[in-house]
This record gives sequence, structure tokens and C-alpha cells, in this order.
Amino acid sequence: MLHVTTGQTLLDAQVAARLRRAGLDVLDDPGAKAMYAADASLYRIPPLAVLRPRHADEAALALAVARAEGVPVTARGGGTSIAGNAVGRGLVLDFSRHMNRVLDVDPEARTAVVQPGTVHAVLQRTAQPHGVRFGPDPSSHSRCTIGGMIGNNACGNRALGYGRTSDNVVAMTHLLASGEVLQTSYDATGAPVVEGPQRLVADLQALMRGHLATARTEFDRFGRQVSGYAVQHLLPERFDLNQALVGSEGTLGIVTEATVRLVTDPAHRLLVAIGFDDIVAAGDAAPLVKGFSPTACEGLDRRLVDVLRSRRGDAVIPPLPAGRAWLFVEIAGDDVGEVHERAAALAAAGLGEEALVVTDPALAGRMWRIREDGAGLAGQAPSGRPAWPGWEDAAVPPERLGPYLARFDELVAEFGLTSAPYGHFADGCMHVRLDYPLDRPDGLAVMRRFLHAAAELVGSFGGSLSGEHGDGRARGELLGAMYSPDALRLFGGIKAAFDPDNLLNPGVLVDPEPVDADVRMAGVAPYRRDLAFAYAEDDGDLARAVHRCTGVAKCRADNSAAGGVMCPSYLATREEKDSTRGRARVLQDVVRGALDWRDEAVGDALDLCLSCKGCGSDCPTGIDMATYKSEALYQRYRGRFRPRSHYTLGWLPRWSRLAGLMPRLANLAVRLPLLGRLALRVAGVDHRRSVPAFARRSFRRWWARQAGTGRPGARPVMLFVDSFSDAFSPQVAEATVRLLREAGFAPRLPDSHLCCGLTWITTGQLDAARRILGRTVAELAEAVRAGVPVVGIEPSCTAVLRSDAVELLHGTEHADDAALVAGATRTVAEILATAPEWSPPDLSGVTVVAQPHCHHHAVLGWKADAAVLGRTSATVTTLSGCCGLAGNFGVELGHYEVSVKVAEQQLLPALDAAPDAVVLADGFSCRTQVADLRDRPAVHLAELLAGSPER
Repeated sequence: MLHVTTGQTLLDAQVAARLRRAGLDVLDDPGAKAMYAADASLYRIPPLAVLRPRHADEAALALAVARAEGVPVTARGGGTSIAGNAVGRGLVLDFSRHMNRVLDVDPEARTAVVQPGTVHAVLQRTAQPHGVRFGPDPSSHSRCTIGGMIGNNACGNRALGYGRTSDNVVAMTHLLASGEVLQTSYDATGAPVVEGPQRLVADLQALMRGHLATARTEFDRFGRQVSGYAVQHLLPERFDLNQALVGSEGTLGIVTEATVRLVTDPAHRLLVAIGFDDIVAAGDAAPLVKGFSPTACEGLDRRLVDVLRSRRGDAVIPPLPAGRAWLFVEIAGDDVGEVHERAAALAAAGLGEEALVVTDPALAGRMWRIREDGAGLAGQAPSGRPAWPGWEDAAVPPERLGPYLARFDELVAEFGLTSAPYGHFADGCMHVRLDYPLDRPDGLAVMRRFLHAAAELVGSFGGSLSGEHGDGRARGELLGAMYSPDALRLFGGIKAAFDPDNLLNPGVLVDPEPVDADVRMAGVAPYRRDLAFAYAEDDGDLARAVHRCTGVAKCRADNSAAGGVMCPSYLATREEKDSTRGRARVLQDVVRGALDWRDEAVGDALDLCLSCKGCGSDCPTGIDMATYKSEALYQRYRGRFRPRSHYTLGWLPRWSRLAGLMPRLANLAVRLPLLGRLALRVAGVDHRRSVPAFARRSFRRWWARQAGTGRPGARPVMLFVDSFSDAFSPQVAEATVRLLREAGFAPRLPDSHLCCGLTWITTGQLDAARRILGRTVAELAEAVRAGVPVVGIEPSCTAVLRSDAVELLHGTEHADDAALVAGATRTVAEILATAPEWSPPDLSGVTVVAQPHCHHHAVLGWKADAAVLGRTSATVTTLSGCCGLAGNFGVELGHYEVSVKVAEQQLLPALDAAPDAVVLADGFSCRTQVADLRDRPAVHLAELLAGSPER
């Protein structure tokens, strides 16, 4: 076995080297193989290598090498396939890296020419100025690619209005396994045109003559019958190779270019939300909604909403009509009066318990966001256990959806599983994930039995195993439950005509691999040994924590445009390894034993993680890569020498206290040209960074000279003064004191110099961080027990008290103290919200550009800050996305360029657009980034509200 494995490894290396010699962009390191071994499905299949073609000729060259070496080829776009269509053992062609451009938009013809790696949202942004858009819009629209949509015949929420992808593709260019080029399109009369090997057309026509009865009776029975090949388009009376290739999952050809149809966006949209007693009632009503000509009709269950509530709290749940299941129906059109009339008629139709016409676009957006995040939210089952794909988009004729949903729930219960269904109910399509017991020895057997039973159930309803995601590896074996043996033979004949050597995506659709083969979680034991963090929400299991990543790839989207942070490093580099998903896949290989903590692949994947915690709030599955990175650094360097920046930047609070004894000397040392540059290099700091000056008088020295504690009757609060506010920005802490006193509070300081240990946490020095935090929460807890809340100044340090401390101190003698302090810790804005007699200053006429700190966004929440700013009457532009400095990240050697690129996403354009605005940034690192890159001052919220000391 060892000899065979070694021989295969050598062969793989030879193929990769041949591709590299040809000048192709090839990845075959262990990290890349880990990242591309999975998509958004259950499956893990490490590839031989990953090729990222720059143009179609490179894709053809790669295919030629693969053909010569007998290596299979799998095409991949955004890697969001839930059925396992985008993983394979051979060469994976990632079209999203280079071949991702919109080549042309023709607003008159209403078409666009795109490369296969073009992200759906990019096409929409490019087409929008012309008043047109691509009709199909899957919930993964912010990161899925048009090539992937073609492969799966994706539909999306608005398929009622715009149809499937196959209805919106007017021309394609494919590379065949033989190396030949196949072009499909339509002539001026709408007749299909095929340019390429005519023997293929002849072979297909001959094949179809032997299966006409099957093709005419078993296919095209309802709109969401997606499983298998679309053989109805190969019938002699409608031979249309263009439509037949859509949905073939990369098994027949590799699309290198497509022309898609565009539509005009309706001028007006309204959401009608209808509540039902249960999901079966919602399913029964969905076909009736079609009578109101909606563009979308989506169903979801209370179980999904409860998962969101448990993860993020009640505040994120928008007001919903009474019920335990809902239909979200979009009514759209160009006549605003007609749209309102139609929406009102639907709401009055009495289809459910209660109906709500949503006229507020912001509220409608919050509701649709629940549906869009469904695949990620459903990653946690109602049982609290991880939920897995594999049976996620079956469809039945819409008029039979209600009974199917009822029987499906019974089947789930029979197997002891739980689920949270949702989906395109008016089309009869239901999405679901299930908590298969994959951590049990019989877990795979349970999953296999369930999938076969579910397939038989959907077949009995005349349904389709897949309604839009394709069959992939998840359902290929089950096709016999809905198709006859003759239909399966027909599939085999089609595959043989296109790809006789089974080169393209083998194991999918034809001669499928077993549904329980290569399951990613199978055989992965719990990982609980010697961990620093508690991972309490994952039962102390790091394996379960990192497998939260389902691969839906929201981290690859421009989430900052939608008010999010995740994932700043991916936005800067556009590399899979710098996405939250890419990092999670590498860590999944660590916990399964395929990689070691000290492997280069692990360090490389985590190097550009800014520890922003954006994924903790923005990823629908609740991944917390900042914590995992700290754990990884802890495991990697435990008992070993560390990078020098860990001893300098990681111990910064300790050094700042020493420098504070002689601040002028310390400032002089770093500003002398030669000595300063040497000091920066020794410290592991990029020389292009300025070193913030130590304050001549620390906050604590200022505090020691203060008299009084505030007005009589003032409420005491414990002010947590972090090392940055004490040593570098004492004016911020002083303003906080003045503001709190004005608001009727009496700020106090702990007796000791307390530290949250943040810099030790981010550098993975977690034993030290635990000791530091233990002392801190022990002292703060005394105040909390006396009824005194804790008020933080620096968002990242406040977030440690609110979150990280609980995880680090779980199971220690200070666990109760940490939980107590976390529950009593407030931001400045949050504590002000409890002072009803205080009023903020009138800032009418003042323009403010606000840069929330990432930890503020992800852990603490910005809602209270937004509310208090709103009361000032200032004109406020609140940015999303990371500033790019992120504590020690942007200061360290090797990170400067990425730090600047992150700032260029949101921060720098906003600063340049408003040169006279007040810059609001509570985070010390955010203020430092603004000063470094634009030489502008920035203020803390306390400074903005407290004004000058003379106020």
C-alpha cells in the first residue's frame, strides 16, 4: 500500500510539473489540495492538482495533458455546489480566479457575454447601469458563478418570474473531452445551431431513436425536474443541444464562454409575508399564490427562524406574521398602483393565519436575508447538532407539495433526525439539511438508509431528487428511484457520446459513486485534547467547530457592501486560501490528521487572517476563525520559540507600561532614523508603519489627580481602561470620564492595572492570556457583584471581556467570574442608552464618517452607537468592512500591502470622498490606520459626544 501511494504521489507530481512547465497557474501543495478537496457538499476528495486557467487556450492545454495522462478533470466555479459536483480526484479547473470577466453587455439585444468564472453579482453590477439584469438569482448570488449555474441549471428565488438558467442561456462554447470545441446557439428564427463535431450530433440522434418512449414519458413532467440529463431537449422534434447541455454538471463538456439573456428589472416590488399554522399548510397554499403572478414565492419554517434566534438573538428577527411557517411572496411590476392592488388582493385572500404587506424596503431586506442565509443557518439542526446536505433540494409537482412535506417530516422523525425546511414552494422545491449522526459508528449507514428512503418517497410523489442543485455525488446512486432502467441506460449513452473515456467529472450522474463514499466527516474523531479554548457551543470539540463551515462561501462575497466585515483578506487577494472557507478546510484536515499544526500549509492559510471576527457574525454557520487562528498559533508554538513580533507586539501592554515611565525617551528612540528603523526590524514591524507616540502623561496619572466622582446620586460604573487608552490615547479615556459624569454616572477605576490579554490572544500565547484574564475578571467581578457595570473604551478589549474571556476561562476557577463580567460589560453607547436624562450634543451641520471596529460589529454590535449618533442630528456615513490594520496584523512584516488593500475596499474611498468630515473610529488600530494612510485625525465616540475639556 505504501509503495502504491508513493508511486501515485510521484505520478501526480509529474503531471503537475508538466502543467507548470507549460506556464499554467498550478497549485498542488497540501494546503491547496485541502481547500479544493471539498465544495459545499458532504464530500471530501483531494485533487491531484488545481489549475486556474487564464483563458480558454490554457483550459484546452490542461485538458490535453489530462487526456494524455488519463487524469480526470472537474470544472469548478465558486465551489458552492451542495451536491458534490465540484470535487474530483484528478485535475480541478478553477475558473473563478482568472476567467471571471463580463466580456460584453448588449442592452439592445438584452444579452451579455461572460466567462464561466464570472460571479453572478458581478454580472448584475455590470448590467445594472444599462437597465437590465440576469433573471435567475440563487441565494448564493453574491459568490456563485455563471458557469456553475449552467452546470447545475440553477434557478433561484425568482424562477417564477424569470425561469431557470436553461431558459436564459442563448449561446455557449464548450471544450469536449476530445479537445474539440462545441458551440451552441440559435439563428435569427430561433432555431438551434450547432458548430463543432457533427458526428456527435449524429450519434445523439441515433441514440435517441432507441429511447423515444422513455424520453417522451419520463422527462419534463414539471418545471423543477432537474435530476439526470435533460434528454427532452434531444428529442427529434425539439433537438436543442444548447438547452440539453445546461444542467449536465460538467460531465459532457467544459463551458468556456456563454451568452446569457438579460431582463429589465420591474420598477416596483412589494413583499407579502403570509403566516401559516405549519409548513404543510404553507405548502398547500403555495400553488394558489401563482394566481397572483408573483416573481417569487419562498417558504420557510419556524425551525429555521429559531436557529437564527438561538445564534444571534431576538433582535435580528424581523416582525413576522403570526404562525409557525411563512410564505414570502414578491409582487413586482412597472405600475405601482397595480402592484399594490395585487399585493393587497393576495394579503386579503385568506390563505393563512395572517398576512402582512411589507412596504418598507429595509424590512423586506431583513426578511429576505433569512431566506438567503438559509443554507448556512440550516447548518445547525433544531436539535442543536450539525446538519448536513445530501438531500437538500428535492422537488415534487407543486400541487403535491403539502402532502409531501407532511410525509417527509414523518420520515425524518422515523429516523430520529431533525430538520428546518425552506425553499421555492410555488415551484414545489424544498431545501433541507439533516443532522445525520456522522459522529456515530453507524452514522453513514443511517444516512444511506435515509437517503434511499427519501428517494423512494419523492419518487412516489412523481418528483425529482434534485430541483436545482443537480445530482452530483449526493444523488447519482439514487436516480433509479425516479427513472426506469432504460432512462439510466440513455444517460450512459449520452455520456459515452460526449466523453467515451469518462474523463469529465467521473462518478457523477453516470456510473455514480456510492452516496456514502468520501463523506467529509466520516471517521473524524472528536478533537478535544489539550485545547486552549472551550468551544462550548460545539461540545468542546474543535473538529465540530471547524466543520461548521459548510462551504456556502459567503466569505467569498463582497459582504462589506451589505454591511458586513467578512472576509477582508479575501477581498484584498481574491485567493481561496485567504477566505474563511479556505482556512476552515485546512483546519479540517488538521483535525482529521491529514495535516499537522506545524505544517507550512496551516501557517500559510492563517497568515493573512486579520482576526477581525467578522465571520463570527457574518458567516451564517457561525465560524469564528479568529479563535481558531489563536488556537492554531497556540498549538504550533507551544514549547517553542516564537516569531519576534509575538514577543514585541504580543507583549505590547507590558512594554507600554515600561515605556510609560520614560515616555519622552521612548518616543525619541523610535524616531531617530537609524535606531528607529533597527528597532522596528527587531520588533518585526514594517518600516512603512509609523509608531504611535507614547503619551507624555498616561491616563492613570491624570486620573490620580482628579477630585470627586461626579454629581451627587451618580450611578457608579467600573471603567475598564485598556493599555492603548492608558498609554497612547489618554485623551479618549479622559473624554469618556467627562461624558459619563455628564450622563449621571460616577466612573471608578480598578485598583490594579488590568489587561484583557488581547495581544496575547491574537498571537496565540493563550496560557499567558488565561493568567492575565483570570486576574482581570476576578477584580472586575467584585464590582459586578456589587451591582456596578463595567464600561469598556477600546472595542477589541471590551469584546474580549464580553466573549473571549468566557471561552478561555471555561472550566477554570475564574469561569464564573468571566461569565458574570461578560454579562455586565457595556460599551460607551450602551451605557448611555441607560441614562434617559442625558441628551447628546446637537451636531447639526456636522458630517461624520464612522468606521466601526470589526470586533464592535461582530461581537458587541453597533446598534446602540447608531442610535446615539442619530440623536445628534449629525450627517453620518457608517462604513462597513475592516480598516485593514486590525491590531498587530497590519503592523507586522509581510502584511503591509494587504493591510492597505483592505483599507482601499471601504475606508480610504470614504475618507477621500469627504475630506472635511469628522472621522469617528473607536478602535485605536482604526485611528492609527487613518493617520498612517491619510494623515487625518480620528476621534472616539466619547470625544465626539463630550467635546472639548472646557465643555
